[in-house]
Amino acid sequence: METSKEHLLPYARRADFHVGRAPELSGRDRRFYRFLEIVPGVASWATLIGVVLASIYAPFFAAYFIIAFAMYWLLKTAFLSWHLRYNWKRLRHHMSLNWQVLIDRFSYEHLYHVVILPFYNEPEAVVDATLKSLSEVKYDKQSLVVVLAAEERAGKPAQALAEKMKAKYGEQFGYFLITSHPGDIAGEVAGKGANAAWAAEEVRTKVLDPHGIRYNHTLVSIFDIDTVVYPDYFNCLIWHFMTAERPLKTSFQPVPVFNNNMWDAPALARVVAMSSTFWEMVQQERPERMATFSSHSVSFQALYEVGYWQRNMVSEDSRIYWNLLIANDGEYDVVPLSYPVSMDANAAPTLWGTIKNIYKQHRRWTYGVENFCYILYHFSKNPNISRRKKWKIGLQQAEGYWSLVTNPIMLFILGWAPIFLGSAEFHQTVLSYNLPFVVRDLLILAMFGLVISSIISLSMIPPRPDHRSRLRYVVMAVQWILVPATMIIFSAIPGLDSQTRLMLGRYMGFWITPKTR
Repeated sequence: METSKEHLLPYARRADFHVGRAPELSGRDRRFYRFLEIVPGVASWATLIGVVLASIYAPFFAAYFIIAFAMYWLLKTAFLSWHLRYNWKRLRHHMSLNWQVLIDRFSYEHLYHVVILPFYNEPEAVVDATLKSLSEVKYDKQSLVVVLAAEERAGKPAQALAEKMKAKYGEQFGYFLITSHPGDIAGEVAGKGANAAWAAEEVRTKVLDPHGIRYNHTLVSIFDIDTVVYPDYFNCLIWHFMTAERPLKTSFQPVPVFNNNMWDAPALARVVAMSSTFWEMVQQERPERMATFSSHSVSFQALYEVGYWQRNMVSEDSRIYWNLLIANDGEYDVVPLSYPVSMDANAAPTLWGTIKNIYKQHRRWTYGVENFCYILYHFSKNPNISRRKKWKIGLQQAEGYWSLVTNPIMLFILGWAPIFLGSAEFHQTVLSYNLPFVVRDLLILAMFGLVISSIISLSMIPPRPDHRSRLRYVVMAVQWILVPATMIIFSAIPGLDSQTRLMLGRYMGFWITPKTR
C-alpha cells in the first residue's frame, strides 16, 4: 500500500516499483495484482473452450467465424511478411555501411561501454567465442568495460573459467571485471536479472566511481553469454545513441540472429530459432510496439535510476523496458538498430533433448505475460502517464499474449471442429461441405509467407563449413514446412502453460538454456 508521502518520491523509488508477483503486496493491491495474474489465462482458456462449444451448439456461427478468421490470418501473414522483407533490406543495408565514417562527425571519445555477460556453467568454447568477437570489434577497446558475471552457485569451475578468460583477453580492454553473484540473497529469483543487477552495481563501485566516469557517459550492453557481436556493433550503437531524440531515455535493440550453430543444429531447432529472429525483425519495423529482448543496450544513468534489472522475476530483459517506461511517466523509447548480433540456436545432443529444451526456453519467454500484470498495475497507480498511452499499450499487450496462445490452436481446430462436432442439420448444408475447402485454400495462400521466410533465412546463415554437404541448403529451404507444427508445439502450448501457471499462482523460476557446441 502507498504511504502518505510516497507520491512525492520519484516513481522508481516507490515501495512496490519492483513488485514481481502478487504475494509481495498486501491488501487491495495484492488482490488487484492477483486478479491481473488470472486474466490472461482465463481469457485464453475461455476462447479455446468457447470455440469448441460453438462448434457443438452453434456450428453455423463457428463455420462463418473460421472463414473470417482464416481471411484475417491471410492478411496478417501478408502484413508481417511485408515488414520482414523491409527489415531484411534495412539490415543488409546497415551491414554494408562504414559506421566508423558515419560517427566521425561526432565527439564520442568520452563515452564508455560496459558489456555485461552473465553466465552460469556454459562451455569454454561459448564464452571464448563471445570474448573473441569483442576483441575484434572496430572500436577503441580501451573504452570497453567487459564484465564476466558469474554465479557463486556455479562453484569453482565457473570461477576458474572466468579467470582463464581474463588471463587471455583482459589486457585487450580498458577494464575487465569478474563478478560473482551470491546465491542466497533474500527476495531474489535466481537468474539473469539478479546476476546482471549485481554486476552493474559492482561496475559502479569498482570502475565508474573510482575513475570518475560519469553515468550519463556510459552505455551498458547486456548480452547473453553466447552473443557474438559483429565488428561494427559499437559504431552502429554510437551513431544511434548520438542521433536519438532523447538518448538517456532510450534503449537500443539489435536483431538477435540465432545462427552461431546453425549448420549443426537440427531442422526443428533452426526453424524455431529463425522464427524468433524474424519476429524481432518484424518488431523492428514497428518500434512503437517494441520492448527490449535478450541482448540490448541502455545508458547506465537510466539503469541506475531504476535500480538496474529486476531481481525477483523471470523475464528481466523486457521488464527493464517497462521499469524505465513507467519510471519516466511513459516518456521512454526503444530504438531498433536493424543490426545483428549472433546467438545460438537452442540445440541439445539428442533430438528429444532439443525438443525439451526448446519447449522450456519458449515457456520461459512466454512467461513474459507476467509483464502484463506489472504494466496494468502501475498504469493504475501512475497518473502522469497519459490515458491514451495506457489504453494503447494495455490493449496491445493483451492482444499480443492472447493471440500468441489462441491463434495457432484455433487455426488447427476450427477447420474440422464444426464438421466433427456439429449437428446433423449442419452436416446437410452446403456450408458444411465447402468449409474445409475454403479454409484450406485460404491457408495455402497464407503459406506463401513461408516461401519469403525460406529465402530470407538462406541469406542469413553463416558460410557452409567443409564437413557439411551442399545438399544441406535444400534441407534448410524446405524445413519451413515445419512451421505450422512449431507454432503450436513451441509457441501456443508453452504460452498456455505459462499463462495457466500464472493464473493458478504456480510461479515459475528462471530456467537457464543449456549451451552446446
